[in-house]
Amino acid sequence: MKAVNEQDIRTSFVNCSKGEAKRLPLPRDLEEQPWDDLDFLGWRDLSAPGRSYIVTERDGELIGVTLRFPSQQRGFLHRSMCSLCLTTHPGSGVSLMTARKTGAAGREGNSVGLYICTDLACSLYVRGRKIAAPGARFKESLTVAEQVERTRSNLDAFLGKLFD
Repeated sequence: MKAVNEQDIRTSFVNCSKGEAKRLPLPRDLEEQPWDDLDFLGWRDLSAPGRSYIVTERDGELIGVTLRFPSQQRGFLHRSMCSLCLTTHPGSGVSLMTARKTGAAGREGNSVGLYICTDLACSLYVRGRKIAAPGARFKESLTVAEQVERTRSNLDAFLGKLFD
């Protein structure tokens, strides 16, 4: 992913109003992001538990999505798998994140959801730049490049559902 600035991020959101996009908090470490290793920029809203954001490139343009997830904690023995990067995490390391659809469907309250790493570090897990708990990444026969492509494809499929 190429580096983006605050203005790019704020104008990219497709499932919230311009006013909401203008008010949402941005990551504090925006300049220090490992852009070459990211398929999407993801961050949690520290002031609003249960709210996260993703910004990514899709069909040559920047797309931003607001996400919500339940703030309830699961037991540590419970393990879930991220639908984007296929990393498993104990407890609340994976959450069902929902995004309001765009257009009239979104205004009517329709949304789509996907199980995603709660820390939104999928790109780093796939590339081995961030290590999850032992046993969290299965040994795969796919190359890292193929795993990256699968992660991007999974994200693109999720984003496509926002516009249906």
